[in-house]
Amino acid sequence: MTVLLALEKVTRRFGPVTALDSVSLEAGEGEIVGLLGPSGSGKTTLLRLAGMLDCPTEGRILLEGEQMDAEGDRNLATRRKIAMILQKPVVFRGSVIRNATYGLRLRKVEAEEARARAMEALRDVGLDGMAGRAAHTLSGGEVQRLAFARAAVLRPKLLLLDEFTANLDPANITMLEKAVRRFRESGGTVVMVTHNLPQARRQADRVGLLLSGKLVETGPPQRFFDSPETKEAREFLNGTMVW
Repeated sequence: MTVLLALEKVTRRFGPVTALDSVSLEAGEGEIVGLLGPSGSGKTTLLRLAGMLDCPTEGRILLEGEQMDAEGDRNLATRRKIAMILQKPVVFRGSVIRNATYGLRLRKVEAEEARARAMEALRDVGLDGMAGRAAHTLSGGEVQRLAFARAAVLRPKLLLLDEFTANLDPANITMLEKAVRRFRESGGTVVMVTHNLPQARRQADRVGLLLSGKLVETGPPQRFFDSPETKEAREFLNGTMVW
């Protein structure tokens, strides 16, 4: 496996609070890594660090073997390899297609190519028939599918998903999960945070459990869910953990 993203003993403190405590984790090219854990365990902090939205207090984060703290043009080039989708994404003013082409227009992609790529991305999430519709009129599930298309159209190497299907109906969840698999099959790497354990089992090639800022166990889904190695993972999965 070729490693795309590597966290090396990463710690993040906020004053007296340690949100992440010496976490080491790798994500390979074309791999989906699922992160599990109760609220406040450090999952979103880890995604923000991997997405260059925050900096570690200690440790290193590398993308394609290069430390993700370069300045100037190298910093921008690294950021453009990463896309992140939040649980409640924001839509911009204007049409669905204008939202989908937003990042391409920032990158000065020629208009015809940008539209063609955006329509392909919208087709992948079932929104190509709504391209001319005002984005603010979409339902919650449609907004999340638009957010996925807006990220995927940029062809990032690393896609970060933070509870991106929470509170959605089964049809929207199924469509988004298929889109994630297509992204992975194209060679993209995904790190996804989820409280949906069946989703992690369906989607992830490898799962990790975060507790109190520590990565306590990682492994393939079948082994992790059927025969977890640590007491903490067993208690988390059977619902007996005192939190």
